[in-house]
Amino acid sequence: MALAAAAGARSARLNAAMHAGFFLLLAASVARFVGTHGLRGATPLILGLTAGLAVVYAAGVLAWPGLGRWRQAWLALVIVTWLALVVAAPSFAWCAVPLFFVCLQLLRPRVVIVVVALLTVAVILAQLRIATGFDLGLVLAPIAVALMATVTFLQLDRDRTEQQQLVRDLLRTRDDLAESQRVAGVVQERERLAREIHDTLAQGLSSMRMLLQAALRSWSAEPELARAHVTRAVEAAGDNLAEARRFVRDLASPRLDGTDLAGTLSQLAEQAGAAGGPTVRFATSGTPHALDPQVAAGLLRVAQGALANVTEHAGASEAAVTLTYLGDQVVLDVRDDGAGFDPDAVRAAPGRGYGLRMMAERVAALGGSLVVESAPGEGTALAVTAPAGEAR
Repeated sequence: MALAAAAGARSARLNAAMHAGFFLLLAASVARFVGTHGLRGATPLILGLTAGLAVVYAAGVLAWPGLGRWRQAWLALVIVTWLALVVAAPSFAWCAVPLFFVCLQLLRPRVVIVVVALLTVAVILAQLRIATGFDLGLVLAPIAVALMATVTFLQLDRDRTEQQQLVRDLLRTRDDLAESQRVAGVVQERERLAREIHDTLAQGLSSMRMLLQAALRSWSAEPELARAHVTRAVEAAGDNLAEARRFVRDLASPRLDGTDLAGTLSQLAEQAGAAGGPTVRFATSGTPHALDPQVAAGLLRVAQGALANVTEHAGASEAAVTLTYLGDQVVLDVRDDGAGFDPDAVRAAPGRGYGLRMMAERVAALGGSLVVESAPGEGTALAVTAPAGEAR
């Protein structure tokens, strides 16, 4: 937009200079004519034609924005009045120079060539009329001026066209950039929602499924145990429903409600152990302090995903969750004695490793790091290091 404004200002200055040049040449021609012929004879007629030409030209300049399609008619009237003045007083011929620029501005290329040629011929004939003898310079000078005016205008017009194209390209680039940023934002939001769904609703449904499967297995032999599993599944469904409502309500990273991260992780470990999975122990290390809500929520989601993997896939008998406070950093460790796996093979396999990828993306968004150590038959250790941030 700045380039367009600059180009418009430059064009306005050129037009102002062109119009000022016309009136200066007109005034100089009047002074020369009156100085040579005085106020006798045809001088009153010449002055009248000059005044008429000045009025017509000035009226067109002042009314320029509203002339529209009448601009060409105005130009024709100016040229006819000027030709009449040149026939009566050849010294007014050089007023044609600004008219060259006006013609180049208003007329189509084929028409402008004819009109400029006619104006040039009129200037040549006028100069030869007042010359005492034939002078080749009087013929070549008007032609040279017409050519220079034409070349200058065409170059300026080409520059203006290139600047306008540049402005259009810049605006198009800006729009493309805005669209790409919008698409990137949509993709980022989709990935965030996918992480939230995976770490909340999907994990809750998985826990309910395991509890109900345990209830089915003990339904006949141990009805009391089966009822206990069903009761816990109902509680998990209630928690999942509350989480879903909160998720839909604000579509934001969850905040820990009414308790600190350590307390929530302790409850999570207890729930994981009660779901028919391994015994899960929780411990803290260091001096507990409040964390940035986003960091606390992110660590909670990672712990949920890790414990879900332990319960569903590891076949472990024991697991441990440790939260360590290290000044401006916090470390979350989740370990189990399960079957283990090959992390590289899981990441490379299509359709697998989604939970690990979600964890890595979530931790990266917090500015932290995720390390997974595992091998077949040797259990799994997951460590997350993240900045503690400032509590808000």
